[in-house]
Amino acid sequence: MDDVVNLMNLMKLSIKVLIQSALSLGRILDSDYPPLQQFFVVMEHCLKHGLKVKKSFIGQTKSFFGPLELVEKLCPEAEDLATSVKSLPELKTAVGRGRAWLRLALMQKKLADYLKVLLDHKVLLSEFYEPEALMMVEEGAVLVGMLVSLNVIDANLCLKGEDLDSQVGIIDFSLYLKDVPNTGGDKQNEEITAFLDQKHYVEELNRHLSCMVGDLQTKVESIERTNLKLMEELVAAIDRVKSLQEEQQQLQQENAQFCEQSERSVAVRQEDTKLELDTYKQLRQGLDEMYNEIWHQLKEEKRIRMELEKDLKLQSGMKTEMEIAMKFLEKDTHEKQDALVVLRQQLDEVKAINLQLFEKVQSAETSVQLQNEMISSLEVKTNHMIPTSIEMEQSSSLERELKCEKEQRQNLQQELQQEKDKICLLQTELQQMTGLKKELQKLEDEKKQLQKLCEEQEQALQEMGLHLSQSKLKMEDIKEVNKALKGHSWLKDDEATDCKQCQKEFSISRRKHHCRNCGDIFCNSCSNNELSLPSYPKPVRVCDACHTLLLQRCSFNAS
Repeated sequence: MDDVVNLMNLMKLSIKVLIQSALSLGRILDSDYPPLQQFFVVMEHCLKHGLKVKKSFIGQTKSFFGPLELVEKLCPEAEDLATSVKSLPELKTAVGRGRAWLRLALMQKKLADYLKVLLDHKVLLSEFYEPEALMMVEEGAVLVGMLVSLNVIDANLCLKGEDLDSQVGIIDFSLYLKDVPNTGGDKQNEEITAFLDQKHYVEELNRHLSCMVGDLQTKVESIERTNLKLMEELVAAIDRVKSLQEEQQQLQQENAQFCEQSERSVAVRQEDTKLELDTYKQLRQGLDEMYNEIWHQLKEEKRIRMELEKDLKLQSGMKTEMEIAMKFLEKDTHEKQDALVVLRQQLDEVKAINLQLFEKVQSAETSVQLQNEMISSLEVKTNHMIPTSIEMEQSSSLERELKCEKEQRQNLQQELQQEKDKICLLQTELQQMTGLKKELQKLEDEKKQLQKLCEEQEQALQEMGLHLSQSKLKMEDIKEVNKALKGHSWLKDDEATDCKQCQKEFSISRRKHHCRNCGDIFCNSCSNNELSLPSYPKPVRVCDACHTLLLQRCSFNAS
């Protein structure tokens, strides 16, 4: 409190010295005038008194420009002052901007008005000042009253050349000691200056009073208007209160009805919950039985799958063997077809030879018959000539002829025997050809049978592949059911307080719902989907994530 008193005394001395010196100089001052500089120093100390320290990442800052910036928001007239301060490029610190603001406000003769606006809003100043600061106590209003007397001074200050950021605010007490009232001075000059000061002070007070009277008149008119509006609003509010009372009575009646209905609905819900619990227990038992059955089915499916895999391996081995056999058969068939072509050519050649031989045999038989006839005729002749042969033994010519005929007959018999041998050989070759034809027919029949076997085995493999894919799908469904029954635990109602997806808290209006697939608890908007699951024949409620996952799986299985 002593600091506040000392600052007030210093402010009185500085204002008094400044006014006296200004009157002697014709009331036009520049920025180099020492009393004016000391006034700004004392004013700066007054504004810094009780200022709160603000911490930042650079360090602690304590600037009085923060509360002065509020004037721009509270008083529209100070916008030009704030813009002119911000437009000065040489000002880099908040202290320099605060000093420039004080100088410009003094030049406008509105320093007291701006500070009075700040004092009228002490709630906003509490952010910057401590409770015992000069601007927060009653002495702040006294300070504003003293600053009103400075409106008699005309200040012509140039801020562009001054270095306001680095100035040191030190109070020069020697200036105030020199300006102690001199009793030996000229009393007449003092009276004149005092009279002029009083006159200017009174004029300034009159100006302030006239402004205040105009403001008060406008306030009175606005208050009267607001009073009229408030009266109208009061009448409307009374009517509204009456209507609200009627509505309140109706609401009380409706509330009583609603309470009765709610009690009934609570009783019905309790019964429903009991029924749901019973059905849940029954469903749980049924699910356990289904789980056991599905587990046994899974074991059987695994066994069948192992057997099918073994059969598939055997079938694949047989298929490879069949393919190899088919390749060998194709090679044999090609070779046999080539052999058949060669044999057919040989057969044609043999047929041609047989025809030639047959013609030769026929010609030989005819010649043999002729010779036999000739021989028989000769024998007859010989028989007839036997008696005469004796007689003709002497004739050597006949004997030679007979010898020649015998030799010819022997030669013909030898040729006939050779032709018979050739015919036998040809007959054996024909028998071999017929055997080869029969073997070829058998091979063709075997080829057809093997092709039929291959086609049947391919169909069986395709059917086995379809059966395996169906068994895989069944296995996946059984795994899903197993996950739904074993992996995903059914979350209790007491364990969930908010929705798992949207994280909104459950309440009376936002109820809890279980997802029948994963077992977690969601709100109605996050589980408003229905799908048929393997464990549930009818469509049941599922969450959004399970809904999208199951739809993707169904589309994949369908494709």
